[in-house]
Amino acid sequence: MLKVLFACGGTAGHINPALAVASTIRSHHPDAKILFAGNPKGMESRLVPKAGFDFAPIEIMGFQRQFNWRNIKYNITSAGCLLTCGPKAKRIIESFDPDVVVGTGGYVSGPILRKAHQMGYPTVTHEQNAFPGVTTKLISKTADKVLLAVEEAHTHLDPSTPYIVTGNPIRQEMLFQNRQQAREKLGVGDRICLVTFGGSLGAQRINECVADLVAWHYKGNQIHHIHATGSYGTQLFPKLLAEKGVDITGNPHIDIREYIDNMPECLAAADLVICRAGAITLSELQAMGRASILIPSPNVAANHQYFNAMVLQEHGAAVVIEEKDLTGQRLCQEVEALIQDPDRLAQLGRNAQSMAILDANERIYQEILSLLGQK
Repeated sequence: MLKVLFACGGTAGHINPALAVASTIRSHHPDAKILFAGNPKGMESRLVPKAGFDFAPIEIMGFQRQFNWRNIKYNITSAGCLLTCGPKAKRIIESFDPDVVVGTGGYVSGPILRKAHQMGYPTVTHEQNAFPGVTTKLISKTADKVLLAVEEAHTHLDPSTPYIVTGNPIRQEMLFQNRQQAREKLGVGDRICLVTFGGSLGAQRINECVADLVAWHYKGNQIHHIHATGSYGTQLFPKLLAEKGVDITGNPHIDIREYIDNMPECLAAADLVICRAGAITLSELQAMGRASILIPSPNVAANHQYFNAMVLQEHGAAVVIEEKDLTGQRLCQEVEALIQDPDRLAQLGRNAQSMAILDANERIYQEILSLLGQK
């Protein structure tokens, strides 16, 4: 019976890829035993059981890089957790006795994969971003397999590190959407469909500039616009529109909501997507072949979203606007230029699709499988 231990946590960008790979393993091995190790206070403690997998708690905290008294206290606590996590990791590994241990990033992955390597278990690490995180840089020195989403990530690792490009695991429903049916269901008609969002919490600068974008086009009949404000934007966004004298009451082609819970359908219908540059989001845009304007978050470790976004721009697959350069006027100008040049809009989408790795889940599964004889 196949037994796989996953270590991931911190953000959905680390957790969801692991869940996708775990589901692929289970589809090949229905009787497989799969265990996730993660922080009991992290979102993994909710997402993993919800997805139907067992969860082993291990309290590990990351370190804050900005220097202030609150962060100093936090880092002292983190250091304490780090000192005690080795024996805890050992107990989890010994108790489960996995065939292979897989890490997908986040501060939880490091201690688990390091201890597994010391104990002689095969280890695999997967990096979703174009700029690898600290955990990947450390673990890549001892992992049996280093899997990367994009070739460009290797330039930020030790040159001697052997690696395999597998792409990012993506939700399978992204691959089976019918564009025409999605547009009919959403009531897009023959209009340009814009999909804009800044994450589940919402990004204030994006909300402010998208409000300018709505003010620019809402009186016309050319655009169907779906915008997710995020939880922090639910009260802010209506105020921004009101300040601009924009009344979208009863307008069926301006769809403002807190969160897009039917993202596969919305991306299928979209002609242009405006969003952050998280690794999984970009992989989904590539899989769907969607043109995009990317606004990397400046508030992430090592500015990794900028590197993610630039990979697409360098392949002619997206337009990148850094947040420091983002204004409502600039955003309107970029959208107008793309709408008026349908050939370029279509080419951005084709270039994005040409970068897609649609069988990433299967590739990662095969790389994990190849290690099973080494235990």
